[in-house]
Amino acid sequence: MNRLIFIAVMLLTASCVPAQSQTSSPKNSPGIQDNSFLIEEAYNQDPGVVQHINSFIRARDGSWIYMFTQEWPLFGQKNQISYTIPVVKVELLPGVATGIGDIEINYRYQLVGNGESRVAIAPRFSILLPTGDARQQLGGGGTGLQFSIPVSVVINKSFVTHLNAGGTFTPAAKNALGEKAETASYNLGHSLIWLARPRFNVMLETVWNSVEVVTGSNKTERAQTLFISPGIRWAYNFKNGLQIVPGLAFPLGVGPTSGSHSTLLYLSFEHPFTKHA
Repeated sequence: MNRLIFIAVMLLTASCVPAQSQTSSPKNSPGIQDNSFLIEEAYNQDPGVVQHINSFIRARDGSWIYMFTQEWPLFGQKNQISYTIPVVKVELLPGVATGIGDIEINYRYQLVGNGESRVAIAPRFSILLPTGDARQQLGGGGTGLQFSIPVSVVINKSFVTHLNAGGTFTPAAKNALGEKAETASYNLGHSLIWLARPRFNVMLETVWNSVEVVTGSNKTERAQTLFISPGIRWAYNFKNGLQIVPGLAFPLGVGPTSGSHSTLLYLSFEHPFTKHA
C-alpha cells in the first residue's frame, strides 16, 4: 500500500476508535459490554463511571500507533465527552519519525436506547486538532471535523452486532512539503460479537475506508482500504467496581490492501468516580 495512504489509514483509525463506551458498571454487571477495537459501539458511559482506554496497533513494516482515550459522562448518560491522544511511529525513507499525532476531542449523544436496549444509536461529532507534525507525516496538518453514526443491535443472547458510518473533512490539510489541499475521507464498518462467556467474547470486525491525502498544492490522492480483524477480549471484575478488559486482534488487509498485516493490543480500565455510581 502507498506509504502516505497507510499513514492516513493509521491516523483515521485513531479518529474512529475513541468514542466507544461501556454502559453497565462492573459492580452492576459482571459481563462485558465494552469497546470493539476498530468499531464504535453505541453505548454512552453510565453516570459516575469513567473509562480509560489503551490501544496499540503495529504494522508489519514497524510503523505503529498508540492511542490513549478517556471517556466521561456529561450530566447523565445522554451526553458524553472524551478525548484521544495518539502517539505515532512511521517508517520514513530515509529515517524514522515518532511523536504526538492529531489529538481528538469528541462529543456523543445517546439518541436511541442504551446498554439495556435491543437497538442503540449514538451519533458522534469530533474535532481533530493539528497537533501532529505534518512535515514528519505524524498528522493531517490542519484542523479536521469528523462525524460518525454508530448503531448497536442485540441479535440474541449470544450475538451482538455494531454498524458504523462516518466521514472526516479537513479544509486545509498539509503534506510533508507543506502543500495544502482540502481532503475528505469516509469509513464504513461492521463488527459481530459472540458472547461466548459472560466475561469472554470472540470478535470479528470489518472496516472499509476511502482515504484522501494531499499529494500537491490543491491536489489529492484517494485510495480504498479494507481490513478484516478477528479478535478476543476478556474481563476481570473487582468488588470496588473496577473492571479491566484486555484484548487482542489481528487486522488483515484484503482486496485493495491485500498483504497488510497488523497486531492490535487493547487494555481498558473502567471504574466509578463518584460514591453513587
